[in-house]
Amino acid sequence: MSTLEDTIEVQGARVHNLKNIDISIPREKLVVITGLSGSGKSSLAFDTIYAEGQRRYIETFSAYARQFLGGLERPDVDKIDGLSPVIAIEQKTTSKSPRSTVGTITEIYDFLRLLYARASDAYSYNTGDKMVSYNDEQIKQLITESFQGKRINILAPVVRSRKGHYRELFEQIAKQGFVKVRTDGEIKDIVRGMKLDRYKTHDIEIVIDRLKIDGSTDNDKRLSETINTAMYHGDDVLMVIDQDTQAVRYFSRNLMCPSSGISYPNPEPNNFSFNSPKGACPTCNGIGSRYQVNENKIIPDHSLSIKAGALAPHGPQKSGWIFKQFETIAQRYNFSLTDAYKDIPEAAKKIILYGGNEKFEVENKVLGVTRSYKIEFEGVANFIENQFEKAETTSLKRWAKEYMDKVLCPTCQGSRLRKESLYFKVNGVNIAELAQMDIIDLAAWFKKLPETLTKKQLKISEEILKEITARTQFLLDVGLDYLSLNRSSKTLSGGEAQRIRLATQIGSQLVGVLYILDEPSIGLHQRDNEKLIKSLISLRNIGNSVIVVEHDKDMIENADYVIDIGPKAGKHGGEIISIGTPAELKTHHTLTADYLNGKKAIEVPKKRREGNGKILTLKGCTGNNLKNVSISIPLGKMIGVTGVSGSGKSTLINETLYPIMNAHYFNGVKKPMPYKSIKGLEHIDKVIDINQSPIGRTPRSNPATYTGVFSEIRSLFAKIPEAMIRGYKPGRFSFNVKGGRCETCQGGGLRVIEMNFLPDVYVECETCQGKRFNRETLEIRYKGKSISDVLNMTINEGVDFFEHIPKIYKKLKTVQDVGLGYITLGQQSTTLSGGEAQRIKLATELSKRDTGNTFYILDEPTTGLHFEDIRVLMIVLNKLVNKGNTVLIIEHNLDVIKTVDYIIDVGPEGGKGGGQIIAKGTPEDIVKVKKSYTAQFLKKEL
Repeated sequence: MSTLEDTIEVQGARVHNLKNIDISIPREKLVVITGLSGSGKSSLAFDTIYAEGQRRYIETFSAYARQFLGGLERPDVDKIDGLSPVIAIEQKTTSKSPRSTVGTITEIYDFLRLLYARASDAYSYNTGDKMVSYNDEQIKQLITESFQGKRINILAPVVRSRKGHYRELFEQIAKQGFVKVRTDGEIKDIVRGMKLDRYKTHDIEIVIDRLKIDGSTDNDKRLSETINTAMYHGDDVLMVIDQDTQAVRYFSRNLMCPSSGISYPNPEPNNFSFNSPKGACPTCNGIGSRYQVNENKIIPDHSLSIKAGALAPHGPQKSGWIFKQFETIAQRYNFSLTDAYKDIPEAAKKIILYGGNEKFEVENKVLGVTRSYKIEFEGVANFIENQFEKAETTSLKRWAKEYMDKVLCPTCQGSRLRKESLYFKVNGVNIAELAQMDIIDLAAWFKKLPETLTKKQLKISEEILKEITARTQFLLDVGLDYLSLNRSSKTLSGGEAQRIRLATQIGSQLVGVLYILDEPSIGLHQRDNEKLIKSLISLRNIGNSVIVVEHDKDMIENADYVIDIGPKAGKHGGEIISIGTPAELKTHHTLTADYLNGKKAIEVPKKRREGNGKILTLKGCTGNNLKNVSISIPLGKMIGVTGVSGSGKSTLINETLYPIMNAHYFNGVKKPMPYKSIKGLEHIDKVIDINQSPIGRTPRSNPATYTGVFSEIRSLFAKIPEAMIRGYKPGRFSFNVKGGRCETCQGGGLRVIEMNFLPDVYVECETCQGKRFNRETLEIRYKGKSISDVLNMTINEGVDFFEHIPKIYKKLKTVQDVGLGYITLGQQSTTLSGGEAQRIKLATELSKRDTGNTFYILDEPTTGLHFEDIRVLMIVLNKLVNKGNTVLIIEHNLDVIKTVDYIIDVGPEGGKGGGQIIAKGTPEDIVKVKKSYTAQFLKKEL
């Protein structure tokens, strides 16, 4: 009998589709939960174990704090014993803020800031000289040594390159007893009423003393007093001028350039933070990029006239204030509003776009009179920029953004920091240059750093360096060596974000914690999978329990204990069908075991497709790490794009190829990464990108609304005699419009409780109990089911229920065919995984009529799929290709790679070491390429 010390006991779990299960999970072990998609893995790991852990944590809050959290529902489970504090590391991507980067999430950047504040050398941005700072004693010694036997003036700078007449300043200086000042390089006596030209920039220094340095005691004492006075008036800076040669030298208590006199404040960690006003670049406020008006978007067609709508933001002009302004400008520059825009004089174009103020007169020769006119125009481009920056509403901002491009900040060139911060260097490198390095190069740089530091610097930075090297090592351990610290967290994939959080957790060195992970192998090449498994084992070895929801073969084989849930998905799942070590699992008769021990397999096709002989050629791609890459894609085949994580697959396909095609077929606005040319677009009639982004961001969107089947269902309900008698139209059965929905939750079925510093909490609506509709609407029934009952059906049930209604049946059948029969029609899109969302999009596309000439792009469609689900998915994708379409898949899963017709392998490494095409051809051709990592793993499969 196991004790609570070494197991987590779950009894009577009934969350979602779990069938009242009891299970003992060993603690301090690596446990993998596997099974078909929708069999109940996440229900056990996240919705039962993690939810209960979270609820117990919240129960420790005070009653006052708990009232804001609402009642966190107890998961539907009899009891859970032996539960440690739980940390879930899920797929949900990290912060969407443009200020959040890999460096800030992992806290490595915080340690870098500390290192630069304590151990860096400052350099002048004017001369490149090393900045110096002295105490008063050192300054006295330097003046005595440098000017021995010479006559000098000691001055205190009070004004630096600023405009003004400074009359009051001179009066103030005179009151303090000084008689001479140096203005713009010339020493003058202060006279009553003295002032300068207010429109010119001036430099003003007070002459504190004139003396000859002779080394006597009296001279020494006088020099000390003079230095003190000069520092007081000059804000810790003084200036020494040799009276004979007029040579100037600066001395400062702060960091200062000895030849040009510019000074920096003493560095603090905030000076290197792009999230603090002290360190952020003032132009882009620390974002690194800004939006700039694009003239070509304002005037897309120069052959049109203003009247015909050459200016896109204003459209064709007939009347109105702005039209009168254009007429006045036309009068001044002798053109007509019906002239083509390209024929308008340049000076007029400048005023139309960027505004201007001028008065002019026009003589009417017939009447012999002269009339005055005035142009007062803000300019179309300026107006758009002002709306973008100052508009109150998001719709106006969005409108303005349509005519703008995101460009690198011209001031900081994307470094996000102000100029001074970039001139503090450690071993000759500034902080922005470090943040741009790939983590693998960064780790190597820090390894060599101690040899280059002085003893004093080393002593100060010893602890900081320990932290930085440990944290970078954790990132290397989870296979993220190709990322850089300044990579925005918005651009990370779900798998990358999850592995960063994993690295951060390993770094925190907690013990006795239960970690639950959701498919951490997503987006990882087989080569890096070993690193990930090692990281999880090290997390276990320091005394934690690790539960991983996973389908990956290697992960299952390296686990201490495997729980297989099934036998099928949805309501045919939710049972424990096998538990034990991986070796024991292989002896059981489950789907997972059959695939692991080779009884079942995804077959390699007997022959590869020939394609239709047409080719799409993309040349000269140089985005991110791509090294002038050119690819030829044979059409009418299934194409696999492979390579290690970070090699450049997404840049090539999602950031370059897709935006080009989208712009060509559908006028998409996303700007592709740089490329030279593309040929062959005429062989295809549309492109469809089926990615893993959510099908909706709120609980209101669901598979029924997304696939369009819900409007058919609503029309069906409106035709029921009872509904027709009551005069109900299809809108009555919509939860998004007033009338038939429950008004308490406005048809959401849930109410949102906003948690100021935590994610929002959703609680079931107390009026309709989550049914979304009011009583009258629910009284209309089709075959005994209300509209709410229909939304609660699984797709499998829906297929049987609606089999006699072709329009509804066809759409539901395609969702069932992609292996999603277990989800409900009304399941909130926020509860769907990335892989499920992607397959719903795929089903939606499949239910439309296809032309047999479509180009489909799928990014890792196997996410969240069991071996059996992958088999089902491949059947669907093969059907598409057999009809003549082209399907391009970015993928790491070998079961998919071995079945495609043509592979493009990008690499060889991630980050800087990637960005080249290493191999292309059929899987049989690829395995012959020695330097391809994909080839090494593919060999075993073929």
